[in-house]
Amino acid sequence: MRRARSSAAAKPRGQKRSGASRAPAAAASAPGADRARRPAGQAGGGSRAAARQPSAKRRPQSSPRAQEAGAGEPPPEPPLPPPPPAAPSASELDLGEQRERWETFQKRQRLSFEGAAKLLLDTYEYQGLVKHTGGCHCGAVRFEVWASADLHIFDCNCSICKKKQNRHFIVPASRFKLLKGAESITTYTFNTHKAQHTFCKRCGVQSFYSPRSNPGGFGIAPHCLDEGTVRSVVVEEFNGSDWEKAMKEHKTIKSMSKE
Repeated sequence: MRRARSSAAAKPRGQKRSGASRAPAAAASAPGADRARRPAGQAGGGSRAAARQPSAKRRPQSSPRAQEAGAGEPPPEPPLPPPPPAAPSASELDLGEQRERWETFQKRQRLSFEGAAKLLLDTYEYQGLVKHTGGCHCGAVRFEVWASADLHIFDCNCSICKKKQNRHFIVPASRFKLLKGAESITTYTFNTHKAQHTFCKRCGVQSFYSPRSNPGGFGIAPHCLDEGTVRSVVVEEFNGSDWEKAMKEHKTIKSMSKE
């Protein structure tokens, strides 16, 4: 009797243990159980998707400006300004009875419309003057200047003019034109810094400068002019060592840079 109960009692306990150990694996591997869980998962997923739909409807839409930026297209370029009007030709000007003379003059002189106008303007505006040309020693700086063929030269003895023998004649700025060499020019100033002592950076020659006596004009070195246009030279000594007194006593030097 004792053995029967002990064997019977041992058997159920063994069955429970084996059944309990196989239940999770069977439930996980059984296709029926997997199919049974899918509807529940789909139903749950559908409820969650339905819950998310209102939030998806509330998502703000991108503005057209943001869409353009996202497309990577460059912004439109501003319109170009209109070109400047072209200079009128001789045929467009109202020359009246002088048209035939004008056209004959151009053909005879072999000049363009602009060249003919410049020749007549120079002849009238600079009446009694000649065009001098000149420059530095190396040729980097070249200029032209309208002045008399009879030059009035100042020989100054101030501290700097004495050392560099700065003899010059003075002209208004409107009668001077730098033809080339702006990038080759450097400037030295001292004391009041009103005088602009310009010279070539390559050869060191000062062919022109802006004097303290006439800051609105140019002082031209006559020895830097090309030959053939100077008829005579008159030299006047200027006591630049006592500059203020000399300027007060001189009657005409201040007006030499005026038109």
